[in-house]
Amino acid sequence: MNRHQGRTLSRRSLTLAAVLTAAALALPTQATAQQSAEQFYKGKNINLYIGFAPGGSYDSLARLTARYMGKHIPGNPTVVPTNMPGAGGFKAANYMYSVAPKDGTAMSALSQTTPLEEALKNPGVQFKSNEFAWIGRFTSNIEVQVFWHTAKAKTVKDTLTTEVSVASTGPGSPSDGYPRLLNGLLGTKFKIIAGYPGSTDGLLAMERGEVDGALTSWNTMKTARAHWLKDKKAFMMLQYVTERAPEIPDVPAVVELGRTPEEKQLLATYASGGDIGRAYNTTPGVPAERVAALRKAFDATMKDKDLLADVNRMKLDFFPMEGEKLQKLIAETVNVPPQVVARMQQLLSAAK
Repeated sequence: MNRHQGRTLSRRSLTLAAVLTAAALALPTQATAQQSAEQFYKGKNINLYIGFAPGGSYDSLARLTARYMGKHIPGNPTVVPTNMPGAGGFKAANYMYSVAPKDGTAMSALSQTTPLEEALKNPGVQFKSNEFAWIGRFTSNIEVQVFWHTAKAKTVKDTLTTEVSVASTGPGSPSDGYPRLLNGLLGTKFKIIAGYPGSTDGLLAMERGEVDGALTSWNTMKTARAHWLKDKKAFMMLQYVTERAPEIPDVPAVVELGRTPEEKQLLATYASGGDIGRAYNTTPGVPAERVAALRKAFDATMKDKDLLADVNRMKLDFFPMEGEKLQKLIAETVNVPPQVVARMQQLLSAAK
């Protein structure tokens, strides 16, 4: 062996030794983090705050997640779902940011428009979306504008000349934002009736004749309200997504209403909440090992055979997303281009 070969082998040996040493050190660190999380969570409750009233998809999916997630978290804490409706989900978001404990014992299911409303500088926002630690998404969400069969307008074109009333769950919610945006952008005549705690209340108000229409998820319509469609008691005028969902190809997507590339971009940005969907987070300031434990537990929950059986039995939409990817999506939404934000703000303000 020559001197050069000896030096090369020596360097390789040192490199291999360094790698093995780093790996050996990492294993106890990971085990310590797991043990630390287990010691912390054992015997505790995790409150899962749901930003909407009982009955809608935010509520039902959060409760389903809570049912199985505890057994996958180190220490097996009990996950307790608690409804905290109000202000289109802002009540829960503001509580999580400022009041809830910052130790990993609080999670929330917030409005899918949470980061968008922050970008729009909604005065009700008292939080920074990207400072939450996002745990994962149960599913993306397809929202639809539903109308009772007695509504005088049957298409979006009809609403350009005919006024129809729609239920709103409050400023900042999709049920309030979409009709305001379309009124300002296209000149539709949606009359917004506020004061409904959740989407279920809006649907009931529509059934009672208090309003002509309401906003809900496609999943709610195809499961809990399928008889309305079958009996032609209600119909869907719009789906608030960037592209038509394969299951409802005859219902126009809101982006299609844009008459120019700029209008389409604006509508697509506003519809981005559908990608965020039914997502879960914990408070700012939670120790990194607990965030990692919650994310790992969420991913395991999404693969839990009992949860999957419930998903199939209940015919739920199910498109999970890992926490790291969700965190990136939230950051991208908050950092939407300023010119798009300015145009949206102008339109939404002018529609009020």
